[in-house]
Amino acid sequence: MKSVLISGSSVAGPALALWLRRAGWQVTVIEKAPAPRPGGYKVDLRGVAVRVVDLMGVGRAVRERATAIRGGQWMSEKGKSIVTLGPDLIGFRDPGDLEILRGDLAEIVRAQTHGTEYIYGDVITAMHEDATGVHVDFGRHPSRRFDVVIGADGLHSGVRALAFGPEERFSRPIGLSVAVFDAPNHLGYDRWEVSCSTPGRVAAAYGLSPSAPLTVQLFFSSPEVSLARAGRDEQERAVRAAFAGQGWETPRLLQAMPSSADLYYDDLAQIEMDAWSRGRTALVGDAAYCPSPASGQGTGLALVGAYVLAGELATAPDHVTAFANYEKVMREYVAMNQKLGRDIAGKLVPSTAFGAFLGRLMMRYVRIMPFKKAMMEPIMKPIRAASNGIDLPGYPIA
Repeated sequence: MKSVLISGSSVAGPALALWLRRAGWQVTVIEKAPAPRPGGYKVDLRGVAVRVVDLMGVGRAVRERATAIRGGQWMSEKGKSIVTLGPDLIGFRDPGDLEILRGDLAEIVRAQTHGTEYIYGDVITAMHEDATGVHVDFGRHPSRRFDVVIGADGLHSGVRALAFGPEERFSRPIGLSVAVFDAPNHLGYDRWEVSCSTPGRVAAAYGLSPSAPLTVQLFFSSPEVSLARAGRDEQERAVRAAFAGQGWETPRLLQAMPSSADLYYDDLAQIEMDAWSRGRTALVGDAAYCPSPASGQGTGLALVGAYVLAGELATAPDHVTAFANYEKVMREYVAMNQKLGRDIAGKLVPSTAFGAFLGRLMMRYVRIMPFKKAMMEPIMKPIRAASNGIDLPGYPIA
């Protein structure tokens, strides 16, 4: 029985584990967090990714736990509603697209990885490859050998650093940073999302029920010196400075930030690599080709990539052929989605007051125009093309 070590238990890792267990592999997943992380922010599944979810056999469970956002509003700094939008426009989604909390999706997929060994609270510290496998050292557990090692450990992948080199060789920042945290739902949002856009910054919050906390997402122009690895106090100071003076509910949301159990802060970036494998080690999802959260396609890429990688490992005569085929199948699809991420990032946070005004004006009038669908097509067409930009191979594991 072939063995694989997968680093990362968010979405890409368990998805790969599901497929490889079906193929009869012995699968171990290692995760640096001490336990599975529930909840998290919401993620989109579009196009081919929805088909993969159904092939995995988890489509019904995903749909049952979808966020079912009813719509939302764009607000002025004075707290006045500029426009109210339905779910199709608030998230730029087509019928059939899905939205779910990242932690819920990971939980659903993990539940189907029967026979997989999960190791929490540990990391890979070294890898030594020879002709027959990879000798892996861990921070806390005894060393072990595996046939292949897969990095599914995200933007700041430890496996990538060990096998390919420092992150700065592959990371391409796009000039924006994001802070995400929970806050009391004093506004009573019920499957409702609200945004306030001003030059250089966008504040957004959504609630899935009046009794659930708000999830606050703050996008802003990145500081000159990256604070992605700084301490939480320094990150909070940077967020408060970036949003100082913004109206709407932003001051009250910022007041809740120190009390949040968890603050996610990072610079938005893409990962660009000439190769996603080296020897017996390969990368999948954000570790290999993060398109940035601006694309809305990171989770979809992870699911599709896990399916293709597992399919090739299950059918190719050896890992060298499997890794080469995986890249051949995925490259164009990845390129389309990374371009989408760059294009959307340029529009996500307006750099000038005039840009912010034009954005609000467009959203105000698109809802009532008689040719709404035609007006939205320039936005939806590249999203639709990127999310369907791969002819999904058929593998016997599906």
